Amino acid sequence: MTAETTGRTAVRIPTRTRTLRVAHVTASVPRARWALVDDLRARKVPRDVIEEAEIAVAELLTNSVLHARALPDGTVRVHWQVKGPVVELDVTDGGGGSQPKPVHQSLLASSGRGLRIVRSLAHEWGVQDEEHGRTVWVCLGGPSRRRRP
Repeated sequence: MTAETTGRTAVRIPTRTRTLRVAHVTASVPRARWALVDDLRARKVPRDVIEEAEIAVAELLTNSVLHARALPDGTVRVHWQVKGPVVELDVTDGGGGSQPKPVHQSLLASSGRGLRIVRSLAHEWGVQDEEHGRTVWVCLGGPSRRRRP
């Protein structure tokens, strides 16, 4: 749980998490989007944040499948936390040969805009390399209470 101060009173906001492991294939993208959207709707997350999260998970998971390796079990981990109206979304894979970063594409390019889109939606976002993979994370709907390196 996180504490948020309202005037003089600290109000506890429950932190709710969910983790989904999906196969490292593009066919997993719709499944992850639907699971995330259904969960966020059930938690009464604001509609605009749900829409942003749906776009972000599709972009991050697609990038993972196209540009990175699977985790050792052949999956990609999609994890999210809901803290009031704020959604923190992580996509963890086995890492790839290059560091994920937004790139400027020509107007005629048919791909390559995913991280620029995510960056434009995000309050915060980043990349965290780990011993056995890489996590690309995004915070939507407001600032994150959990700072990451």
